[in-house]
Amino acid sequence: MTAGVGVRAGFEELYGYLPEGVWAAPGRVNLIGEYTDVNDGFVLPFALPQAAVAAVARRTDGVLRLHSADQGRSRHGDAARGRVGDVVELAVEGLAPGSVPGWAAYPAAVVWALREAGHRVAAGGADVHLASAVPMGAGLSSSAALEVVLALALAELHGLGLGREQLALLAQRGENDFVGVPCGVMDQMASVCGTSGHALLLDTRDLSHRQIPFDPAAHGLALLLVDTRVRHMLGDGAYVSRRAGCEAGARALGVRALREISPVQLPDALRSLGDMELPGAADADGIRRCVRHVVTDNARVLRTVELLDAGDLPAVGPVLTEGHASLRDDLRVSCAELDLAVASANAAGALGARMTGGGFGGSAIVLAGRDTAGAVGDAVARAFAAAGYAAPGILPVTPSSGARRLV
Repeated sequence: MTAGVGVRAGFEELYGYLPEGVWAAPGRVNLIGEYTDVNDGFVLPFALPQAAVAAVARRTDGVLRLHSADQGRSRHGDAARGRVGDVVELAVEGLAPGSVPGWAAYPAAVVWALREAGHRVAAGGADVHLASAVPMGAGLSSSAALEVVLALALAELHGLGLGREQLALLAQRGENDFVGVPCGVMDQMASVCGTSGHALLLDTRDLSHRQIPFDPAAHGLALLLVDTRVRHMLGDGAYVSRRAGCEAGARALGVRALREISPVQLPDALRSLGDMELPGAADADGIRRCVRHVVTDNARVLRTVELLDAGDLPAVGPVLTEGHASLRDDLRVSCAELDLAVASANAAGALGARMTGGGFGGSAIVLAGRDTAGAVGDAVARAFAAAGYAAPGILPVTPSSGARRLV
């Protein structure tokens, strides 16, 4: 509520009148299952306490004004006299893919997606003031939080009657087609459907989902988030090439998506790929590695759910470490800092650890005993210092509530 009050006051200071409401949408941590969401597979994320908060009011003149407290406010001046400085002002009817640079592309994408879906009431525009506690580029879905918070606000203000899954799909479409990031729907679904004390088992093929109890503290454990401070951009070629490798593997195997290959079928699938003349044969090994990662990570998601359902949280640790090895060696989306975070945490007595998110930087998660978590975090920090890396951000995280209205 404190964040909501602060953002509400910031809106009034900026625009000169009170917003119609304040909403929040969290970032997420993915416990297990990376790149499976873009292969119709299973994922197991949970919502973070850290969230993007938006104060919003409708307009009727087709103008969308966006402001972020996180981008600096030194030039906004006196809004009542028109000197809004770093407010981004856009014409809703002029929104087109690729037309908005930087952070503002994500909330603008939502308005565009609503317009494209036939919700013309959103074309009237809005005044928006945002503040986010979700670190950008840390693999915690800061972009999805910005999208979801505005999607929820506009849907409620206009009485659109959209369900949570519809909101997630609209936000995903905006990121895919307007911003140009070929992400799956996991991030948006985690942000809208998160439940305190639970992880979300999501089948990305049909969006069916189940809340899985996940409360490390109740089992004498702690889950640490290690932000390596290495920032990544999922719109770059490395992320796109991994997704393309997965899609090429599915085509070569004659399936709609790699989700259809079971672990039992994997050895035969890899052998058949080895015998094929694949397009772009120079990367045939990369395609095989993509296939192996996705199939085995899907299985790791389901194995983790079985362990959580049985209340055996300590046994989840080795599954996390196994998943990191696959991301590092098969998909090759890790980096030196992420590898060091995992290795140093495990060497200090953690139950398991892995990178989380799209990779090439971002964050790792560490499952440890509650009594040893502090020592494990200290060991990771010392390892980073010894390697000459920037000091990592280390904090405990717990599953929290999804998108909601605050004020």
